Amino acid sequence: MQKTRIAAASTDGIHVNEHFGKATRFLIYNLDDQVEWVEDRSVDPLSIGNPAHPFDAKKFEDIAAQLKDCSKVYVAQIGDTPAAKLKSLGIEPQIYQGLIADIER
Repeated sequence: MQKTRIAAASTDGIHVNEHFGKATRFLIYNLDDQVEWVEDRSVDPLSIGNPAHPFDAKKFEDIAAQLKDCSKVYVAQIGDTPAAKLKSLGIEPQIYQGLIADIER
């Protein structure tokens, strides 16, 4: 089976439980017949806590560069603009809350 590389937004390293814009790290995994941890990648969060949620293209580009080898990113939530921009880069956002180990392969 071919390995698929994914990213997961997690605050505890066990669950997908973080909003894309608030993530300070993405856990990178290879998926084949099991979930194999590769590394953690630190990022500056896209959101600065402003309720108006201005989109910061530079921050997004920096995050996207950290995810460029992933086909999917698993997040608890994601805004419409970042989701559309990820899709345009060939990275499919997946809304999911649960154990990283239970992500379907």
